[in-house]
This record gives sequence, structure tokens and C-alpha cells, in this order.
Amino acid sequence: MAVIQEAYIHGASTRAVDDLVRAMGLTGTSKSQVSRLCGEIDERVQAFLNRPLEGDWPFLWLDATYVMLREGGRAAIVARTNGATMACSRWR
Repeated sequence: MAVIQEAYIHGASTRAVDDLVRAMGLTGTSKSQVSRLCGEIDERVQAFLNRPLEGDWPFLWLDATYVMLREGGRAAIVARTNGATMACSRWR
């Protein structure tokens, strides 16, 4: 079941999911089985997206610029912090 849901999250078609399940040595799945299992994911996602946001929600905002420079004779891409801010928002 978790394999089917993971494949769905990554955008696999029902045919690709069926091929994946068969490759694992299991019997194939029907389109309706895949749809039912993935429908459970959709319900959980909608419940998460529609939950009430109340109270204080602290957050950290970071800004950085990625630059290429030489370190120890080798080229490296590093992040140079431009700024950081901590704040707290109240949602009602």
C-alpha cells in the first residue's frame, strides 16, 4: 500500500503503479484499487490544508547568496548569509 501511495505522490500513472507492484512480485492492482488508496491521501492532504491556524506561529526567515569561490585550492559553491530574522505571527 505504501509503495502505491508513494508512486502516486510522485506522479506515476495507474499503469506504472501496476507494473511496479508486479515487479515486486505481488499480484497486480486495479485502477479502482489505486484510486481508492490514493483518495485516502487526498483526504488527509485536504484535512491538513484546511486545518485552522490559530495562535502564535514563530518562524525564521533567512536570505543567502550562493557564490563560487576557492577553498583549499578547490572550487566550491557556498552560501553567504545576507540576513536572518526571527518573528512571530498571530493567526486568527
